[in-house]
Amino acid sequence: MTTYDAIIVDDEKSAREILSGLVLRYCPQIRIIEKCKGLVEAVESIKINKPALVFLDIEMPNYAGHEIVSFFDEIDFEIIFVTAYDQYAIKAFEVSAVDYLLKPVTIERLKLAVEKFTEKQKLANSHKSYTALKDNMNSPTLTKIIIPHAGSQKIIPISTILAYEAKEAHSTIHLANGERYMVSKNLNHFEKLLVENNNFFRSHKSWLVNINRVRTYSKSKFTITLETELSCKLSKYKKPDFENIFTKRSDV
Repeated sequence: MTTYDAIIVDDEKSAREILSGLVLRYCPQIRIIEKCKGLVEAVESIKINKPALVFLDIEMPNYAGHEIVSFFDEIDFEIIFVTAYDQYAIKAFEVSAVDYLLKPVTIERLKLAVEKFTEKQKLANSHKSYTALKDNMNSPTLTKIIIPHAGSQKIIPISTILAYEAKEAHSTIHLANGERYMVSKNLNHFEKLLVENNNFFRSHKSWLVNINRVRTYSKSKFTITLETELSCKLSKYKKPDFENIFTKRSDV
């Protein structure tokens, strides 16, 4: 079994010890080499020990956990955030392909996070996700998503996305340049992530469209045509809301 060195960063000693004990007992592929009480101490440890994984608390004195991206020119390790936030408050982390654990940490959730980490080790250039993380942290809304593609990872600016199309448990992402990418996330996942982005509208159970990319729509056929002539469905129940939004934007 391949083992990976890891450090734990948390300002609370009890939290460090509890997580360390859980990892030792239930995640044999992870070896905890140091436990740090703050971000500055952790940065020095990372530079010296070069761990593959960092369990990083978000809420700490002096520096918040996510500020770690400011201390490195290049992130060549993986991060699992540990937080008391709910999943909506940490969507920036999730979109950037960074896993997280909610306090109190459960055994099953810890195992799942570690499994995701080990799978990511098989992907080339996984550190690219932290470029998206840094950008998302500096923006009031999400600006980029990262998806697995061809054994590596691809960063996609949200502004270039025409629409998300549901394909059972998967979604196809349609881009303005004509490219398409299928990901193993359902449409509800992306709708929640983009809840603060007013440019995306759920026009149908199978479609989430970028209003800014709409060219025309047919009232009789209940279809929306986007750039690249991509045709999307419009539910009759969503038609009044869509027309209201589309008309207002057309008048601007």
